[in-house]
Amino acid sequence: MMNHFRKLNLLILPQISIPKFPKFAPFSNIPTPQSFNLSNSLPQTQYRKQISLANLLQRYGFPSSELHTFLTKNTFLSNSNVSEIEQSLGILLLSFKLQQNLIVSLVYGCPSVLELGFLKKWEVGIASLGQLASSPRVITSILEFSRRFQIHPDRFSSCVQILKGLGFSDDTIIRVLEGFPGIIMIDENELRKRMDFWIIVGFKTEAIDKIFRSFPGVLGFQVENRLKPLVDEFLEMGFGRRCVREEIIKEPRILSMELGELRRCLELLRKMRCREPIKEKIFSEGEFKAGFAVKLRVDCLCRYGLIRRDALNILKREPRSITYDIEDIESKIEFLLERMKFDVESLMEVPEYLGVNFDKQIVPRYNVIEHLKSIGGLGFEIGLRDIIKPTRVRFYNLYVKPYPECEKMYGRFSECVDNEKKTRHPVGLWKHFMPPKVPESKEDMKNIKSFTELLV
Repeated sequence: MMNHFRKLNLLILPQISIPKFPKFAPFSNIPTPQSFNLSNSLPQTQYRKQISLANLLQRYGFPSSELHTFLTKNTFLSNSNVSEIEQSLGILLLSFKLQQNLIVSLVYGCPSVLELGFLKKWEVGIASLGQLASSPRVITSILEFSRRFQIHPDRFSSCVQILKGLGFSDDTIIRVLEGFPGIIMIDENELRKRMDFWIIVGFKTEAIDKIFRSFPGVLGFQVENRLKPLVDEFLEMGFGRRCVREEIIKEPRILSMELGELRRCLELLRKMRCREPIKEKIFSEGEFKAGFAVKLRVDCLCRYGLIRRDALNILKREPRSITYDIEDIESKIEFLLERMKFDVESLMEVPEYLGVNFDKQIVPRYNVIEHLKSIGGLGFEIGLRDIIKPTRVRFYNLYVKPYPECEKMYGRFSECVDNEKKTRHPVGLWKHFMPPKVPESKEDMKNIKSFTELLV
């Protein structure tokens, strides 16, 4: 049977045809399509361009941590020619002689200022200003304003000639171009009208020049809508013309007050309840200056997110804060937000925070509380009220006295306590002032015993 099957296979196998497959070329000979080349792809080219642009900006002082966000927001820079941007930065640094921090600030504020054609046009325009363009801040202010509003350099040159014709000194023109470049948009007749208003009020040319130099923004106030109603309000409140002139010359920023603002500030001062020495210190330079001091502190609080009503309420509840300088109030609020990690609304609950001394009370108490938190000495949450409200003695007894290592942190009060603990005389001196001890005899003991028996 097996032999028969083998014979059958031999007869069948030769009839089977094996198909022939085509020969394949080796992989090394296959041509690579152009689309597979990643270096030529659009995303890869854009990425490399962003890297080179970021490296260029870093060389000019731009912080690397902010470059990604900056380039993402300003995509036109990534689409621009990197060599042209490098030329623009070179013009800012070499031709305009701007420091790197000013270049960074200018470009962050107005990125389109890096357009090469714009800067080449202004190279000639800045040179035409002569000595007035010696201030770097004048250059940055002019470049940013002219780029935003498409102002030609010739217009700035004609504006400078108008200001000189009105009697402005070079120093005043420099300050005006730095602080209020929008003067270029004001008509010459309107400028003369605003100058004439101050002459009518009674200011001399030197005083007017000083006002504009100290507060350039006043040139942007219209006479009929702002300046005249404000001066009339000061006169209606009982301040004489001479007093108004003197106060404006001393502090031109008074003109930044809105209509009715000084009246509200003075009403708050008259209604507040505080100790007489604090009130005398607030009114030491007169009611006008005291009202303006309230306005400055309200503006300071509003810059940190409070509304005006809450800011006025804080000052009303804590009048001592009016006696502190604006810089002191700002340092207290920055410390409250950044170090103590409280929000600005906590001032509405604890306005006393702004009325205490920063170095002698706020910082030492904060250091004590932070130390106790680090060693697990507090079993409950401490709020701003718990830090500021207690008196010196109470805070010392609660948080300092049980922990001797906190006495140096607390400072002045712990030193006073240590001094109170010290005796008046050196140790052992009291022994020399004791009377000599008289020996007791048996007769004396008998007399004392009989005397005590009579008492019983």
